[in-house]
Amino acid sequence: MKRKMLSVLLCAAMMGTTLAGATSVLAADDKDSDSKWEYKEATLTFLIDPDTASAGYQAVFDLCEKETGIHIETELRASGGDGDNQVKTRLASGEMTDLCGYNSGAKLNELDPESNFIDISGEEWASRLDDTFASAVSAGSDSAVYGVPLTATNLGCILYNKDLYEQYDLEVPDTWEDFLKNCDTLKEAGETAVIGSLGDSWTIQVPYLGDHYNVLAAEPDFSEKFEAGEAKYATTEAGLKSFQKLADLQPYFNEDYTATTYADACDKLVNGEGAHWFILSQALSSIYELYGDDVNKIGVMGVPGDDADNHGLTVWEPTAIYGNANSDKKDDILRFMEFYTSDEALDAFTEAQKPDGPYCIKGYELPDDAYDGVKEAQEKYFDTGKTNVAMEFQTSVKGTNCEYICSEVATGQSTAEEAAKAYDEDCKKQATQLGLDWK
Repeated sequence: MKRKMLSVLLCAAMMGTTLAGATSVLAADDKDSDSKWEYKEATLTFLIDPDTASAGYQAVFDLCEKETGIHIETELRASGGDGDNQVKTRLASGEMTDLCGYNSGAKLNELDPESNFIDISGEEWASRLDDTFASAVSAGSDSAVYGVPLTATNLGCILYNKDLYEQYDLEVPDTWEDFLKNCDTLKEAGETAVIGSLGDSWTIQVPYLGDHYNVLAAEPDFSEKFEAGEAKYATTEAGLKSFQKLADLQPYFNEDYTATTYADACDKLVNGEGAHWFILSQALSSIYELYGDDVNKIGVMGVPGDDADNHGLTVWEPTAIYGNANSDKKDDILRFMEFYTSDEALDAFTEAQKPDGPYCIKGYELPDDAYDGVKEAQEKYFDTGKTNVAMEFQTSVKGTNCEYICSEVATGQSTAEEAAKAYDEDCKKQATQLGLDWK
């Protein structure tokens, strides 16, 4: 029954749309005189896709109106490619809203941010932005910063059952070799070491995608060279290892891994029917919806590499809020952005919607009731600067058959070498469509 309920919840989260309700603007003389925020009534318009959960950001919008007098009117656009086209059309026609919610990372380059969005790098409060996030909203610039994070991060990680780790006296591994040793210990004890969930085949990409931190640790300019066609997965040792790790996992999967769904895997992990699951940390909220505080049985670790002193985490940066450079309300936009990155705004967001990963704001302390796994990621990876963005935030080149290629490796139908070559060829097709000179 819980699996069926989770499926319904997931569908609702993906398909639901939310309209920000209009709230009355508070009069200035009703404002708390102790507030540190300037109170000046204004209305800003905000364009966002319907797939982003709204509870958190709407709570901040409501508090922002109370504290600063800025009312946000939300307008929903289409999802996916249609939504991308709507954003580009409105920018080109001069009909963009005051605020625009859009991807951070490589896709930002498609919007000509230098012409269309406000550069906030000179604002004192912008120094609070996490360096990794700031780089994802810089559009390749060495100095410009164009956006603030709409939500928290999502992590390409290994979720692990802490009860099983305690039962078998295991320590969180900092190298891939030690991770496999833990898997051997669990397998020899009759446990499922790794939960495979190919019933929802997109999930099998996470071991490869989540290893990108290690690729960049070994080859810092890999993404740049890959987009230029100068580096390939099949001929780069660190890149090839990402596919090899998929092959390494095959002996440790649950017997029904080809049929196990995302919902099944949530059940298996929290109930101790598997020790590890390679997945995005958004799964913590899926587990919380059904199991409440049992979600804190689950820990978070990055995909380990070869260097125990550099065990890091691959991060999916959140959608960003960008300010329209052609709006006549620039001062109000900057006031809003400053408030949105404040501790009190993040507290309001967290109270309404628990974050699936740490926030991209330096110095913010997660509340006690945040998921333990998120707090673990904050302390071990974010606070020590051991994070980097996923590949898709650094290049627009991504093969359309990644999911299928990863599935073949995970099921033993192809080797890591064959998969890496196949993925390079798959990416070449898209690179050609993008007009890149790949050989």
